[in-house]
Amino acid sequence: MPMIKNYRQFEGLHYETGPLHNVLAHLGVKAPHTGKPLSEALLLGISGGATFGYFLFDYKGHDPMLSLLSRNTFDPLETLLTRLAVPRELKHSADEQKAEANLAEVLEGNQPAIVWADRVSLPYNGLGSSADWWAMMPLVVYGMDDKQLYIADRSHQPLTASLADFRKARARIKKDKFRLMTLTPPDLSKLKDAVQAGIWQCIQLYTEKPPKGAKTNFGFEAYRHWANMLTNTRNPKSWTRFFPAGPALWSALAGAGMSPGLTGWVHTWGLGDGMERGAYAEFLDEAAELLKRPKLKLAAEYFRHSRVVWLELGQVALPDDVPLCRETRELVIRRRQLFVDQGAASLAERQAIGARLKEIRTQIEQRFPLSETQVTAMCEQMSATVMKIHDLEFEAVKVMQMAMR
Repeated sequence: MPMIKNYRQFEGLHYETGPLHNVLAHLGVKAPHTGKPLSEALLLGISGGATFGYFLFDYKGHDPMLSLLSRNTFDPLETLLTRLAVPRELKHSADEQKAEANLAEVLEGNQPAIVWADRVSLPYNGLGSSADWWAMMPLVVYGMDDKQLYIADRSHQPLTASLADFRKARARIKKDKFRLMTLTPPDLSKLKDAVQAGIWQCIQLYTEKPPKGAKTNFGFEAYRHWANMLTNTRNPKSWTRFFPAGPALWSALAGAGMSPGLTGWVHTWGLGDGMERGAYAEFLDEAAELLKRPKLKLAAEYFRHSRVVWLELGQVALPDDVPLCRETRELVIRRRQLFVDQGAASLAERQAIGARLKEIRTQIEQRFPLSETQVTAMCEQMSATVMKIHDLEFEAVKVMQMAMR
C-alpha cells in the first residue's frame, strides 16, 4: 500500500499553519532569507498574524464558555495559499470509496495529502466520543495500508488511525466531508508581498471594524470590553453574572469538554504559550530582515513582553497559592506537552490527567476553592492585567504602522 518515501516532517503545531509547514518542508521549499523551510511563525504572520478576539457562548446543557482568539481566523489557510500563490488541487467527494481511492492515488504518486478530519473522532487525541462536539481540521496523511493511515498532526511524533476511525472522522461534517488537497511548491517571488499583506491585515484586525461580528469582539475594543466585563456587576454578560462562582466560573478559567478555558487558550493553544505572542514576535523579526524594515524588531519586543503578561494572566486566573488551581493549570499544560512530545504513546497518561481534572471539577462543585472576596480580587487583577496587555499591544501595533509607512 502507498507510503511517502522519506517523509519526516512533524514540526507543525497549529491545525492550519502546521499542515502547510509540514507539506512545504517536505517539498523542499526554502525561505530566501534563511535558507530553511518556511517557519510556522512566518506562516502565522502571512495568514493575518496576531489579533485578539473575545466571545462568550451559552449552549443548552453545557457550561457557559469563554473563547479567546490569538490569531486571524478569517479563512487563514486560504489566505496563506493565495498570498503565497501555492498551486494546489482540491478533491471533494461525497462517496466514501471514491474518497479513499483519491487518497490512495495521491499517495501512490508520492505526494502527501492534506485531509480534513474530525479531531474528536480520532482516538489518538483522547477526547472520547461526543454527539455535541466536533472539530473538522486539516492534517497531513503520508501513508496508508490495509489497516491504518499514517498521519502528521500537531505532534512531533508520527500518528496513526485505523481505516474505520479515519473514515468516520472524514465523514463527520458535510461541508468538509472527504475533502483532500495536494500542493506543489510556490513561487517565492511573492513572499515579500505576502508578508506585507499579513502585517497590514494584523494591524486592521486590531484597529478597524472586523470583517464580521461586533467591534467589541475584536482587537483593542475587545480588550477594553473584557476588562470592563470583569469588574462590571450589572451587565448580563459581566463575569459576575455570566460566570458566577462555581462550575460556570471554573469552566471559564480551567476549561471543560471541548472548551479550553482561559488556561487552555493562554498556555497551550497553537504555537506555544502566551497566546502565540512569542511566535508572532519571531515572525516580526523575520519580516524585519526580509523587508529591510528594522523598526519591526521593536514591535517584536512589545509582543514578547505581551507574551509574559499573558502568562501572568494565566497565573492570576488559577493562582499558585490555591492548590487545586495550581494543579489544574499544571495538568492542562502537561497534557498538551505530552501530546506534542510523545504523540499517541502518551495517550494513557493524558487520559489519566483528564480523569484527574474531572475529579477536581467534582470537588469544586462541592466547594469552590476561592471565597467571594478572592473571586472579586481575582477579577479586578485580571482586568488590570488585560489592560496591561492592551497597552503593550497598542504600542506594538503603533510601531508596526510606523515601520510599514
